[in-house]
Amino acid sequence: MIYSPFSIHGPDRTGPWLITCDHATNTVPNFVAGGSLGLPKAEMARHIAYDIGAMDTALALATALNAPAICSNFSRLVIDPNRGTDDPTLIPQLYDGTIIEGNSHVDAQERADRIQKLYQPYHDAIADLAKGRSITFLSIHSFTPQLVGHAPRPWEIGVLSAQDRRIADPVIASLSGALTSPVGDNAPYAGFFPGDALSQHAHGPGRPNVILEIRQDLITNKAGQHKWANLLAPHLEAARAHANL
Repeated sequence: MIYSPFSIHGPDRTGPWLITCDHATNTVPNFVAGGSLGLPKAEMARHIAYDIGAMDTALALATALNAPAICSNFSRLVIDPNRGTDDPTLIPQLYDGTIIEGNSHVDAQERADRIQKLYQPYHDAIADLAKGRSITFLSIHSFTPQLVGHAPRPWEIGVLSAQDRRIADPVIASLSGALTSPVGDNAPYAGFFPGDALSQHAHGPGRPNVILEIRQDLITNKAGQHKWANLLAPHLEAARAHANL
């Protein structure tokens, strides 16, 4: 079977969204350190390696919104597609208390190889999907309920954005009325890293966009994934209408 660094779902769907999932899998391709970063399976199953539940939630949302979706097919520990190529965490050596042994001696050639074989094809595929279409970018992520040594996080969902708040503001407002838990506004993470995925594909071209971060324990199974997809879809559609898109 031929390896691909991404998967595309529903490319012919005509809805006004393009859904991305940057941290969809914990795959380590065979050409990277022999297919292992030196971590046990338990570590590769943690949130450090991928966004647990995010891919299937993204695909359920893509169905609900009649939208194409593109998902990465390599672990964020191999190379993080949601960072700029000059970001020091592009190939992480430490994540939430875990040392990434397979990245400890990555040289310039290995870094360039991972960019050329994984990072760039994923971003090229996003650009191709968006080309010639009037779309709103929706990036789906998930977050761990608690980082090592930190307090539990109170949010079920965070809505992230940079300066373009056309989608984020109405989504936060409507979700705040629908949920009993607080809705994170650029929490638990900031909605912008220089050179990140939306910087490349939405901010520069001026496309409306939003990032959703869903707490991982809520979307570990199909029931939770479809529950959140069905909950979020009407709020997202209402946000586009509010923004006159």
